[in-house]
Amino acid sequence: MAQSGDGLNRPADESSSDLEKVLSDTSLPRLKRLVMASWIEIKTLFRLAAPAITMYLINNSMINATRIFSGHLGNLEFAALNLGNNGIQLFAFGLLLGMGSAVETLCGQAYGAGRYEMLGIYLQRATVVLFLFSLPITLIYIFSKQILVFMHESKDVASLAAVFVYGLIPQLFAYTVNFPIQKFLQAQSLVHPSAFISLAAAGVHVLLSWVAAYKFSLGLIGLSLVMSFSWWIIVVAQFVYILMSPKCKPTWNGFKWEAFNGLWEFAKLSIGSAVMLCLETWYLQVLVLIAGLVKNPELALDALSVCLSINSILFMIAIGFNAAASVRVSNELGAGNPKSAAFSVFMVNFVSFIFAVVVASIILSQRHVISYLFTGGETVANAVSELCPFLSVTIILNGIQPVLSGVAVGCGWQAFVAYVNIGCYYIVGVPLGCLLGFKFHLGIKGIWSGMIGGTLMQTIILLWVTFRADWNKEVEKARKHLDKWGEIKEPLSND
Repeated sequence: MAQSGDGLNRPADESSSDLEKVLSDTSLPRLKRLVMASWIEIKTLFRLAAPAITMYLINNSMINATRIFSGHLGNLEFAALNLGNNGIQLFAFGLLLGMGSAVETLCGQAYGAGRYEMLGIYLQRATVVLFLFSLPITLIYIFSKQILVFMHESKDVASLAAVFVYGLIPQLFAYTVNFPIQKFLQAQSLVHPSAFISLAAAGVHVLLSWVAAYKFSLGLIGLSLVMSFSWWIIVVAQFVYILMSPKCKPTWNGFKWEAFNGLWEFAKLSIGSAVMLCLETWYLQVLVLIAGLVKNPELALDALSVCLSINSILFMIAIGFNAAASVRVSNELGAGNPKSAAFSVFMVNFVSFIFAVVVASIILSQRHVISYLFTGGETVANAVSELCPFLSVTIILNGIQPVLSGVAVGCGWQAFVAYVNIGCYYIVGVPLGCLLGFKFHLGIKGIWSGMIGGTLMQTIILLWVTFRADWNKEVEKARKHLDKWGEIKEPLSND
């Protein structure tokens, strides 16, 4: 069993060892092995997933709170905020979160292998790389109005959306620190502190947003500046936790000059991760941008924005399972436990899928009233009701697809998944959506139907690849991966 630098065995390691022993114990009846292994894995999974889901939901609640405030300012402000957020801000979010996924792979496998001291170096190296990449991204924020107008978005909506985006520039640099910190903590199964910090920040965010919108009448620029400030609260608080917590002593040994070594090699690995996640994140952005080209674009964007707001809330749950899957798989591969890795993949997909089906059923049953959480317009409510079947299918697919992406991150399959995403999303999904939406005059329903087809194809391919994987070979690949980075000095054992 791997030990930390202070000689203390980590609970996650104990669970990992127990699970591998149960799965390898052929003296037990198969059914008993399955029941015992399921109980061990479910406890471990929910210890990771529950606080991760809470954290992501709370973080997402900040943008949804901002949406609600903007919706009460007016339909134009509501449409502008969503265009700026989905059309510009999510570009940076997807790129930098994707680059942070490289930390998830390396930290998770190094932690499983017992090389705890390397996690702090990976954290610092990732922060440097993400900061350098964020500099040119600021130009997209600065010229957001021109970009949106060039893409044939309404000038009135684009102009107001740009105002909102300008206030999010400080948030961009918060991302460069937050995502590496998040992955650093998740790799160690330290997800509760981030959840508590996010909860406190969300409370401050709602209060300050109310003050900015109603007391000082600062409009969208005030709401976006509050958003940026709230994210910096999260970043600073998480870093203080790393400095002060005894749980991080084995993995954080202060600032190291080694963090500046191999930046280009780390950047290449990060870019592979970024491409994989960006192609997924931008997929729904494309839906929003295309929706702006249909007849009556303001109504289409308002209805679609309500649906995507609901989807984004529930997608945070899927992302929580994604994080749990990535941590479980990378830790097990790093520790040399192929049976545990394979079993973890099955359990996390099963649990996430069942949850998604239940939630999708609830959404369908409440489709006529659900839009009133965001806006009071009856016209928008009717349009949202018509889109809810498409939303429900998307939610069910999101019960599987993000989890499979988490498995891919844990295994280091990002480059392969990137190619799959290009083919399924942009060669099949987007053209099919445009064909149905414009050629067959199905509007936003046709666009969304085509893009669901791309997601379904991608999910089937990832299911096929994941459940045909040779996990013994994946363990060997993890060892070679860590050896390539020079972090493992002795061969790992399965003990």
